[in-house]
Amino acid sequence: KIEKKAPEILSINEIDDLLKQPSRNTPKELRDKSMLELLYATGMRVTELITLKTSDVNIDMEFLICRSDKKSRLIPLGSKAIDALKAYMNDVRKDMIKNEDETMLFVNCFGNPMTRQGFWKIIKEYASKAEIKTTITPHVLRHSFAFHLIENGADLESVQEMMGHSDIATTQMYAKINKSKL
Repeated sequence: KIEKKAPEILSINEIDDLLKQPSRNTPKELRDKSMLELLYATGMRVTELITLKTSDVNIDMEFLICRSDKKSRLIPLGSKAIDALKAYMNDVRKDMIKNEDETMLFVNCFGNPMTRQGFWKIIKEYASKAEIKTTITPHVLRHSFAFHLIENGADLESVQEMMGHSDIATTQMYAKINKSKL
């Protein structure tokens, strides 16, 4: 049996440093801040993030609907993610989109839907600015989200639901990592 390597997890301080990087001075930085906050606050996969539609977000009720091929799930949003989303959606998205009929929530600087590679470059840019030495990918933020929830007392079933894991054993990996850290 091949033993699985423990996932890479960022510390709370590294997450804070990363999320502080977009200065919010330009439309691009407001979009980037929104994307980073949303990814960490929800634990979504990068594909789920870049395929979010404006209709999937309910800012007033503080949740979003995360859709994948097989199922969809409701994910609650925290105040920082909501603030960043409001700033992006209300102040800059309409100026960034090329086509008024664009339904994708996040677009690139040319007004086209964001790609996985485009978002990967965004994370690398801000990780470098934050001087984070850990190899960082969008999935590292997902792992960090789950680990930090469990570390702070969230129950496994709730984390499983938010992550969209079909098997609790997948979610239990984060509890095992937490025990080994303790």
